[in-house]
Amino acid sequence: MPNTLNGNRIAILATDGVEQVEMTEPRKALDAAGAKTELISPAKGKLQAWKHMDKGDTFSVDVELDSADPNKLRCSGSARRRC
Repeated sequence: MPNTLNGNRIAILATDGVEQVEMTEPRKALDAAGAKTELISPAKGKLQAWKHMDKGDTFSVDVELDSADPNKLRCSGSARRRC
């Protein structure tokens, strides 16, 4: 996949109980397209994902929700005109 998102930061908002594949597969695709993804969550430190009815993996939280600052987000590319 070409790096069509190269240089863009994408926030992934998730919390404990997220269906693992619904978080990891889109994240893989975004990373493969060149984006820098960050997991934002109200969970502190790590969040617990699930695989259907069973516990899945735990994931490190990049930014805790209460310290995320939407004012620090910057627009890039063609989206810049709408910001």
